Amino acid sequence: TAKIKAGHRDEFIEATMGDAVGSNNDEPGCLQFDVHADPNDENTVYLYEVYEDRAAWETAHRAAPHYTKWRETVSPWFDGDPTRVELSPIFTKDKGKI
Repeated sequence: TAKIKAGHRDEFIEATMGDAVGSNNDEPGCLQFDVHADPNDENTVYLYEVYEDRAAWETAHRAAPHYTKWRETVSPWFDGDPTRVELSPIFTKDKGKI
């Protein structure tokens, strides 16, 4: 979850789309990367990312040029630190019961 400083939402989303497209297209371990807006707070954006395993996120994703560019670009626009919730899949539409 990213809270964005007022006045930076559109540019944050534009930069985030570059990271999302790069993740989806260039990272074999990225299974899904979605960008969602909070319908009640225009300055809150949710990134839903699914990776094959921890290494795909920690190593491949965080070392990818599109991630580095994204992080450097958007960091000044965060209104506080982004929060992360890590989940373990029990059931997904693509894989069924895990």
